[in-house]
Amino acid sequence: MKQVHVYIKGDVIGVGFRAWTKIQAKIVGVNGWVKNVFLHPDKFGPGGGVEAVFQGEDTKVEEMLERIKEGPSVSRVEDVEVFHQNTKEIFEGFQIRK
Repeated sequence: MKQVHVYIKGDVIGVGFRAWTKIQAKIVGVNGWVKNVFLHPDKFGPGGGVEAVFQGEDTKVEEMLERIKEGPSVSRVEDVEVFHQNTKEIFEGFQIRK
């Protein structure tokens, strides 16, 4: 099982990015979570960004990363930072966190 923690920068807040990510995760077959982040201007810039964790088979996680780099058509993804992690918790399903 593979797990990645990602930080998505760009015009990704207020455009349905989290809901789109949840749908894509279900289609691809990965588990984890996604949330908006406003409190780290050093990481995301003044407008905030999106943080997510994807967990699943290697090929599925890679597919999810490719989709995230494109984002929904109403967004503009500038950069995606990817950090590979050891799996400490097994997620069931995919959720939008507050």
